[in-house]
Amino acid sequence: MTARRTLIAGNWKMNGLSADGVALASGLADKMKGAGAVNFEMLVCPPAALISKVADAVAGSGMEVGGQDCHMNEKGAHTGDTSAALLKDLGCGYAIVGHSERRTDHAESDEIVAAKAAAAQAQGLIAVVCIGETEAQRDAGQTLEVNGSQIAGSVPAGSTAANTVIAYEPVWAIGTGRTPTSAEVQDVHAYIRGELAKKIGDDEAAKTRILYGGSMNPKNAKELLALADVDGGLIGGASLKVDDFWAVAESA
Repeated sequence: MTARRTLIAGNWKMNGLSADGVALASGLADKMKGAGAVNFEMLVCPPAALISKVADAVAGSGMEVGGQDCHMNEKGAHTGDTSAALLKDLGCGYAIVGHSERRTDHAESDEIVAAKAAAAQAQGLIAVVCIGETEAQRDAGQTLEVNGSQIAGSVPAGSTAANTVIAYEPVWAIGTGRTPTSAEVQDVHAYIRGELAKKIGDDEAAKTRILYGGSMNPKNAKELLALADVDGGLIGGASLKVDDFWAVAESA
């Protein structure tokens, strides 16, 4: 079996002011420093305006910082957007693209997501490509079909295990406290890896980390992270409290 280093990623979404962000980042950095050698990688993705302060707060701790989105173009007349180059410049190593909230709030298509992922990869960032079905799609029995289609359309050519992470987020489970059964999660993750293999080859797909994101918390993390094809979590609510997020990480 290919060894994949567990990634515990926190998506802070549109939460926190400067003091909150620095306190959260500093608290996590202290935990990391105190833990010594750990068998997981920890990533925090704060709101864009807090990236610089958060990067300073976690410096030297071994933690990674990422953006929650990036524009597909390197620069230009794109008011309110953030380039992958700027994320890199501020200290990011990752960029989330295609989160369901952006697909919904900003009508982002698979094509747009793939272009953003390619832009992130071109700057040396690791693209965290989000996919997942809605409740209506799930109830219609379209879970695998939807995720397969999103892998095909959202993962850019040239993606590798080194520059890409996939995050499976059943939209109906985000922030609702509802989660699929462990068997359901494993089935979907295994399917995603198979679809990814069609896109980037068996070897790269076997090495690519696939995160679960859908109400992962300290209570269910251990069970979810023990699944064969779950290589970490993309965590929302539980990433906003030092102890909760650290407890998820320790479950790895």
